[in-house]
Amino acid sequence: MRALAAAAAATAVAAPYPARLLLLSARPRFGHCRASASARLLRRSCYASTTMGDETSTSASAQAQEPAPLAVQGAGSVKQQISNFAALSLRATVPEVEVEPVVEVCTTKFGDYQCNNAMGLWSKVKGSGTSFKNPNAIGQAIAKNLPAGDVIESTSVAGPGFVNIVLSNSWVAKRIQNMLVNGIKTWAPVLPVKRIVLDFSSPNIAKEMHVGHLRSTIIGDTLARMFEFSNVHVLRRNHVGDWGTQFGMLIEFLFEKFPEWEELGSQAIGDLQLFYKASKEKFDNDAEFKDRAQQAVVRLQGGEEKYRSAWKKICEISRNEFDQVYKLLDVELEEKGESFYNPYIPQVLELLSNQDFIKESEGARVIFIEGHKIPLIVVKRDGGFNYASTDLAALWYRLNVEKAEWIIYVTDVGQQQHFDMFFKAARMAGWLPDPKEKKFPKTSHVGFGLVLGADGKRFRTRSTEVVRLGDLLDEAKSRSKSELVQRLKDNGKIVDWTEEELEKTSKAVGYGAVKYADLKNNRLTNYTFSFDQMLSDKGNTAVYLQYAHARICSIIRKSNMDVEELKLNGSISLDHPDERVLGLYLIRFAEVVEDACTNLLPNVLCEYLYNLSEMFTRFYTNCQVVGSPEEPSRLLLCEATAVVMRQCFQLLGITPVYKL
Repeated sequence: MRALAAAAAATAVAAPYPARLLLLSARPRFGHCRASASARLLRRSCYASTTMGDETSTSASAQAQEPAPLAVQGAGSVKQQISNFAALSLRATVPEVEVEPVVEVCTTKFGDYQCNNAMGLWSKVKGSGTSFKNPNAIGQAIAKNLPAGDVIESTSVAGPGFVNIVLSNSWVAKRIQNMLVNGIKTWAPVLPVKRIVLDFSSPNIAKEMHVGHLRSTIIGDTLARMFEFSNVHVLRRNHVGDWGTQFGMLIEFLFEKFPEWEELGSQAIGDLQLFYKASKEKFDNDAEFKDRAQQAVVRLQGGEEKYRSAWKKICEISRNEFDQVYKLLDVELEEKGESFYNPYIPQVLELLSNQDFIKESEGARVIFIEGHKIPLIVVKRDGGFNYASTDLAALWYRLNVEKAEWIIYVTDVGQQQHFDMFFKAARMAGWLPDPKEKKFPKTSHVGFGLVLGADGKRFRTRSTEVVRLGDLLDEAKSRSKSELVQRLKDNGKIVDWTEEELEKTSKAVGYGAVKYADLKNNRLTNYTFSFDQMLSDKGNTAVYLQYAHARICSIIRKSNMDVEELKLNGSISLDHPDERVLGLYLIRFAEVVEDACTNLLPNVLCEYLYNLSEMFTRFYTNCQVVGSPEEPSRLLLCEATAVVMRQCFQLLGITPVYKL
């Protein structure tokens, strides 16, 4: 193992294709797209404690996790601070019992947060000579022992010891104003992880990105943005399918059709999709060609320069096509494809063989996984490597070289079994701790459902072809622009817009509508793709939210007050019930991001954003802003709402608009 680690840097330099930082949009691994894996390799005695995410595949369910350890709880979120207070109270109330605080948002009118430890504690202390007579008495003691300060206004105890906590209006107001002065980053949650690998995208070279790749792109990018906002170092990895048997077919077809291909360059291949279909047809129907193609794979993997040069040219053309889509979606990824990890495979498999995990079975080399009837094949009968062997090598690299604590894979739910077996193999080898221990390093599979058409089947064109992702985005922008222009003509405001403004706004609204329509759904479910629904300005859509944000910006502009000056010298009052409801929801932003990161669920953030817009509408309806005695304070609430909405848009990869 030590020798392999020492050789890692040198091998990385000599890898067949160097990593490039691309502006990329991600793609889920359908069909032959590879399934990746990774985690961090440490000795079991060095495992760091964690309570975040799922160790095994989260495709089947997305379970809520326990609160983060006290050591990592700080000023990141209000819930973390209340949990800190509750932890101190619990130590004073039952010093003989070690227990983590259970704090949740209160769903009744009697509090803002609720500590729910009393019943659990009662089950542990009753009959042990305790002075407490019942759970309610424990709850009363917890409430009494909460630290004094300016955060908590009052407490009450309900039923079997539920401790209701009401926050101070002045403290909530100060927290909002501090954010306005010092920036939204002061509300970033504190997570118990500092370095993760987020593996998403991974299209196959020589195949076009289509609507089926939409979900991995959007979900992976949003998860990365949320972790980055939370001050986590995210290694965005694009594990493209750039190494495999299909390249023998493509290269041999290139040599046959264009012997002088090096002089013709990209012109020889032309439309890569048509080129791929033609080569595949010949491969399936010409036995002699098939044999040459298989030999071409051997020569490519053997390092013959002629074949390696052709391979590089095909990859280059394909990446250029990907890049056109990726830039539209504004997604950054660093490419480390299958070919990058290929040099590590023999040595990693040797390590596992030395641990006696790899067995011979029917001519193949496999790892038998408890709970699965079929083994994990790591070397095929013909001696070739496969997805599992590549994933093991990638796992080793990410653990030892990239030093990731948490490795997250974003693929469709159909690959759940692969990841379940793969993660179990890593635990068998001692690379990962038991998930019950809730320790780092860890791995998680972020599974997602299908994009469906109106007929309830996979979204396709009328000719049954998959919908090209670039075409889909172009249509979203075109429809958005048409509707915007018509609306502006109808209200007589078209003269106030330049063509550049129309173009930028149409892109922001159109692309944002596509992203939000995906992200607002629980990722595990299928959803029906509908331009009419996603571009509607009513209901829970990005268009509605863009209008809500633009409306707030308009209110602030019409006030003729200097909001920047108000941030420094004004003050916020939460005397009206709707002011308080809005203010309290604003300060919960950090814990919403924390929850979305912990459980790998972007829809949690979408739900918060939509609810925030609804709460603002209620506030604006019942609380006059411009021209009222409370105008300075309420303008600051408007500004705070706009700031939080913009940050939500940013985390979702959506460009906000300031007028519509």
